[in-house]
Amino acid sequence: MATLATAPHYYNYEIVRRFTLTTLFWGILGMGMGVFIAAQLVWPELNFGIPWLSFGRIRPVHTNLVIFAFGGGALFATSFYVLQRTCRVRIISDGLANFLFWGWQAAVLAMIVSYPLGITSSKEYAEMEWPIALWVTLLWLIYAYLFFGTIARRQVRHIYVGNWFYGAFIIVTGMVHVVNHIAEPVSLLKSYSVYSGATDAMIQWWYGHSVVGFILSVGFLGMMYYFVPKQAERPIYSYRLSIVHFWAIITLYIWAGPHHLHYTALPDWAQTLGMAMSVILLAPSWGGMINGMMSLSGAWHKLRTDPILRFLVVSLAFYGMSTFEGPMMAIKTVNALSHYTDWTIGHVHAGALGWVAMISIGALYHMLPKLYGRTQMHSVGLINAHFWLATIGTVLYIASMWVNGITQGLMWRAVNEDGTLTYSFVEALEASHPGYVVRLLGGAVFASGMLLMAWNTWLTVRSGERIDAVPSTPDVGAAANA
Repeated sequence: MATLATAPHYYNYEIVRRFTLTTLFWGILGMGMGVFIAAQLVWPELNFGIPWLSFGRIRPVHTNLVIFAFGGGALFATSFYVLQRTCRVRIISDGLANFLFWGWQAAVLAMIVSYPLGITSSKEYAEMEWPIALWVTLLWLIYAYLFFGTIARRQVRHIYVGNWFYGAFIIVTGMVHVVNHIAEPVSLLKSYSVYSGATDAMIQWWYGHSVVGFILSVGFLGMMYYFVPKQAERPIYSYRLSIVHFWAIITLYIWAGPHHLHYTALPDWAQTLGMAMSVILLAPSWGGMINGMMSLSGAWHKLRTDPILRFLVVSLAFYGMSTFEGPMMAIKTVNALSHYTDWTIGHVHAGALGWVAMISIGALYHMLPKLYGRTQMHSVGLINAHFWLATIGTVLYIASMWVNGITQGLMWRAVNEDGTLTYSFVEALEASHPGYVVRLLGGAVFASGMLLMAWNTWLTVRSGERIDAVPSTPDVGAAANA
């Protein structure tokens, strides 16, 4: 006879709880690492003369922690939560789910140990050497089996649109990971890419922008399409628009990578194609943002009292802003000013902090009470405080980088009448220093909010009890039913 914990009609919330808590842990560590390297740009002596504490080695630790450990963990947690509730079925294999959890933590540890030691492929967002890359490939195949295998066993005919976005993120991320990591090993810890020159750069940024597009955008849009309507207790504004949004964004996003390579050895036609696709991408991106925002029709008053909903809505605002800024920066004439400057850093963090982190935080706050048998988080006041710390921190960060970036671009382009440069690089660096101080402050403010979240989570977990839920009706609910 099946026990309560293993009965097939119960959801597997244990895997959701594990990924939720480790997402919070890795988020604090990754953002703390970001604050540390931001401080190094203010006080370069903070590397203490130790090679493995230098900015170049610590930065990929920060980026991989926030993308794959924090962002990836949030996607694992929410996708398994949404999948089971909208499909009205338990995840297909508890054993494989547990293997995925522990295997992913091992992969993250391998990344953050190897990078400071200089064991890296030197590819942006793809620094993992071949043994780690192979391990991640295996884990991703297991994740795909768990997700699509559960979809195949669903108890409802309909596949909710959020699962479409999660599914596309899984397929495309796996594809670009495999293609970009094809390499020839020369030792256990060193390999060389099979591609060379401009081809290698093109493959890398096909991958690199697809990480931005399909992990940090498409994956989190799956999150948005479930948690915004659920928290607002309103239906999606337009389910038809959500389907159009899905097909448009997955058709266009994968072509945008060349805009990272303007004014390089990449053929001009490829640069222009990347620019054109990036500009067109504005339409589906804003279609999704508007669909999410308009889902609050009749529920805007809830923003006064619901800080979780505030997190979700403000994240959509930042998504709309960063998906306008990205296509604009992809235009060659704008890119001539912005490329290699801190403006790019500001743009990245408008999306990373304002969109990815804030919608993840809102989703975690939504799930945590339900995972531990409480009606709400232990302290709504702490959520309010966290919201303002996150918002203020994000604005300080991105505004300082915008100012720095435009200043740098203008100073680098300034020439005297005889054609010599008006400013030296050191002078541009000196002009950037105040912006680095403000960026450090903004990052520290944002990271301090994560500590409040950890404390609130601990209080919620301690006073609640672990539960598994029995589905009675498909949890498409307010999200799909007009």
